Formats: sequence, structure tokens, C-alpha cells
Amino acid sequence: MPVPEEMPERALQVMQAYMTIVWLMPLVGVFEIIGGVLFIFRKTSAIGAIVILPIMVGILLTNLIDVPSGLPIAAVLFLINIWVIYDNRDKYRVLLST
Repeated sequence: MPVPEEMPERALQVMQAYMTIVWLMPLVGVFEIIGGVLFIFRKTSAIGAIVILPIMVGILLTNLIDVPSGLPIAAVLFLINIWVIYDNRDKYRVLLST
């Protein structure tokens, strides 16, 4: 994957640290694909939103701390994810009931 030229040094260091853990990026990629496919369909969007949520939090924090130029699109995608979770809140009540 080519590295953008305007990437801050701290972000490059973080990305290199991620790459030292060989299994981490393929695992994140698999969860992004699975969560994205689930997110597309109305019937499975509730579980897709939950699968994508930890990844979106990581993307949002990375853009907030290291690469603020990507923050607007990360914030919009995070808000869409929160909206889908809120829209499906009735489906999650079963999981939270004792």
C-alpha cells in the first residue's frame, strides 16, 4: 500500500508499528469486509454496525490525534454508524436484558 506523501511523521511511526504485528492488519481487513457487507443489507445492518464500531472508533481517534486532515470524512462515517446503531436500538435491547 503506497504511503501518502503528506502523512505526518507520527502517523508513519504508528503505521510501521502496526505492520510489525503481522496478523493485525489482515484481521482488521477481514472485519472491515465482513462488517461492510453486513452493513449494506437492511436485515443485517444492526450486527454490521456493531462489527464496524471498534474500527470506526480507531479511525476517528487516529484522525483526531495524528492526521486531522481526514477528520471530516471520519466523523461523517462515524455519525452514520452511530445513526444505524440508534436506528436499530430495539434489536440490541434483547442483548442487554437479563
